[in-house]
Amino acid sequence: MVTIRDISKKCGVSPATVSKALNGYTDVGAETAKKIRETAREMHYMPNAAARLLKTKASHNIGVVFEDETQSGLAHEFFSQILNSAKNEMERSGYDITFISSMIGGNSFLEHCRYRKCDGVLVASVDFTSRQVTELAAGEFPVVTIDYSFPGQSSVISDNVEGAYELVKYLILKGHRRIAFIHGEDTLVTQKRIEGFYRGCAEYGIRVPDEYVRNGAYHDPERTRTITTELMKLPTPPTAILFPDDYSYIGGRIALERMGLSIPNDVSAVGYDGIGLSQVLRPRLTTWFQDAEGIGRKAGRKLIEMIEHRDTAKPEIIKVKGHLLEGDSVRSAAEPR
Repeated sequence: MVTIRDISKKCGVSPATVSKALNGYTDVGAETAKKIRETAREMHYMPNAAARLLKTKASHNIGVVFEDETQSGLAHEFFSQILNSAKNEMERSGYDITFISSMIGGNSFLEHCRYRKCDGVLVASVDFTSRQVTELAAGEFPVVTIDYSFPGQSSVISDNVEGAYELVKYLILKGHRRIAFIHGEDTLVTQKRIEGFYRGCAEYGIRVPDEYVRNGAYHDPERTRTITTELMKLPTPPTAILFPDDYSYIGGRIALERMGLSIPNDVSAVGYDGIGLSQVLRPRLTTWFQDAEGIGRKAGRKLIEMIEHRDTAKPEIIKVKGHLLEGDSVRSAAEPR
């Protein structure tokens, strides 16, 4: 293993100078510091984590809580973008990440974070109302959550009310009045989207039949396929469907094809998230684009700020705006078929 003394010998400076340069002290000349850092990279130097922890009281390790009910893991298009962006931001600041599990630490996220000596925790996807998560948010670690907020902690959220509202408004302005909504599980995100959906319909005087609003699941094409079939078999089927997310839309698309119906000629469709897949399908899916990369980047930056400036950093709710991504999956209800 390469040590600071090895670098000092190669650079012709003292070990103390090497240590200062690698830790960003300004009393080392710029050229000398640059040479030391380049040499350290060339020699594949890695600081001793245990020694650094003893010296700085910081592990430079950030915990990540990510539990996906659909078992997609890091193949989940939306959350993988968030996590990758957050990871890049953290690594640029010298932090490693560790996935925190409920299987370690006596069924406790908090105890696992203590075991791993985390400096802070990013909570990206989980049941935020569970005992484990509320315990973690109330613990000693700085926590940043995605699309959920706890008192005294920071969160990065997308405006789900606005997203659903704008999608419904778009459909209504295209002439649709029979609009169905297949939403995800009962979470805060879902509640906000339902609020936006009903707000848009009410604003334009549209009464939504109860059978048009259905409990689906995020990232679950099979469940969406079943519900889409049921919707289109109603005595008065919808002319447009808002799907839980772009990936789940695939199930609805399959159901419509099996029924001999086409998008958008027979029924219009809109998704949510704006993942790359939505734009390679034909017809291109009209959807609400969420800035997953921006969400991850801002979450990473805020968590590092909360870790490194605990005395001055203030908890805040950071909103990341999305926008309508218009495709070819919606036809004007006034157009002849």
